[in-house]
Amino acid sequence: MTRLITAFALLAFLSACGGLRQSRLNPSSWFGKSKETKTVVQAVIKVVDARPLVSQVISLKVDRLPGGAIVRAMGLPQTQGYWKAELVPLNGETPDKGTLTYEFRLAPPPVQQAAGTKPSREVLAGTFISDQKLLGVRRIQVIAQGNRRTVRR
Repeated sequence: MTRLITAFALLAFLSACGGLRQSRLNPSSWFGKSKETKTVVQAVIKVVDARPLVSQVISLKVDRLPGGAIVRAMGLPQTQGYWKAELVPLNGETPDKGTLTYEFRLAPPPVQQAAGTKPSREVLAGTFISDQKLLGVRRIQVIAQGNRRTVRR
């Protein structure tokens, strides 16, 4: 009889151990089983500016302001009617060997325009550069199709 009671007690004790496997007391069950999920890798699309470079940069000026500076560039396209002028930063507007570089880009006219006089074709573009971005900058240059202009500190 004692053997039978011992056997039942042993069975009851061992069956209780199975519940401990799923409990929070068991460190091996703190994290669940791994699950596989499908992921779709999206390619990074680099946006390319389709606007052409201005023919030439005829002036470049930097005006200091509290908190930074304004860079102004005057461009001369081949004909009248160019619009949406912008100084597009290269290298994510981080200096390369102390030089901040911009491209002078503008949208062409929707229809062919007359050449006109030089003053009638002048286009102005500008951008603000914060003091934080100006740290370590010794030169600022603007690139056109036919030339580039640089200002130094």
